[in-house]
Amino acid sequence: MACSSNWWRAPVYFTVSVLLAFLAISTALRSLPRDNSLPTKTTIAPLLLDASSALRKSGFNIIATLLQITPEIFISSPHSTIFAIPDSSIANASHTSWLLKHLFQYHASPLQLSMKDLLKKHRGSCFPTLFHGKNVALTKVDEKERVVEINHVLVSHPDIFLNGPLTIHGVLGPFTSMDPRYVNQGWDHIQSPICDSNLSLVSEAIATKNVVEWTHVIRLLSSKGFVSFAIGLNSVLDGILYDKMKLNSVTVFAPPEFSFVASASSLLEKIVRFHILPRKLTYMELASLPANATLCTLAPDHDLEISKAVNITQELMINQVKIVAPNMFESKKFVIHGISQAFKLGELPNTSR
Repeated sequence: MACSSNWWRAPVYFTVSVLLAFLAISTALRSLPRDNSLPTKTTIAPLLLDASSALRKSGFNIIATLLQITPEIFISSPHSTIFAIPDSSIANASHTSWLLKHLFQYHASPLQLSMKDLLKKHRGSCFPTLFHGKNVALTKVDEKERVVEINHVLVSHPDIFLNGPLTIHGVLGPFTSMDPRYVNQGWDHIQSPICDSNLSLVSEAIATKNVVEWTHVIRLLSSKGFVSFAIGLNSVLDGILYDKMKLNSVTVFAPPEFSFVASASSLLEKIVRFHILPRKLTYMELASLPANATLCTLAPDHDLEISKAVNITQELMINQVKIVAPNMFESKKFVIHGISQAFKLGELPNTSR
């Protein structure tokens, strides 16, 4: 009988430990400049109390408590929609407090979205979250059955709370796995869908386990000083994803200076694609290819050529351009080589440096 009389202690102790971890977050958030147009914690206290009560009645105890003590995590705009993560998903998390803060911010939106509003949207619609401009996407909308999935996660408890500027839904699990491998390497730990400027889905986050992590490639390029090329790649990424959505490996040749960033978008995209192969080739694999071997790029009808490859220890050149930083970054899905200068497209004399 002792076990049955103490069954409630475990969730209580766990909740207390989570709350202690978030005291640091709360302090840090309050130290930041505040937007005076937003409601203060005092003015919305009754609303938060009612919202927390509704969450507890639906079994979302941890989010209910956090909403009361650190509402700043979830509310940073005049209107907010919160997607409450189940207690079990948070209990199984082994992340630091700041990673959990990011996770919760990714489950809150500055838009007010009731279930009725969600059902009016079409499949593939995206909407923003509070985490660094990251979006979520509606991956299933069935108005007849009143079923909505976001990032392939079911909205299991629609309209838990609808009052004034605050809407709360319960979801079956988190919208992202927050793979610790990405966190450890300084990559994007929130795996979100890729949406275009019209907030339409371009590439689902669920597919990122099997395709190139372009966001990581861009961040790695920027971190090593290849900023202009990173900017160029980022600006044409929508076009690459549109017709190469399932690309599962690439080789990127990154020049230190990339003056084409200000070029017309069609020209810029062609030149960026000319620096990317649709397969992963390490320096050793490139060096093993015969001289004059051609390398297909993402630019249609524009191939690169091995202009010198005697053996692994000797100089290797692609289109007469030296590889000066071989295997600069490498993962299972991509490899980045630093080159001495940008490749030149023969029929475009204005691209010469």
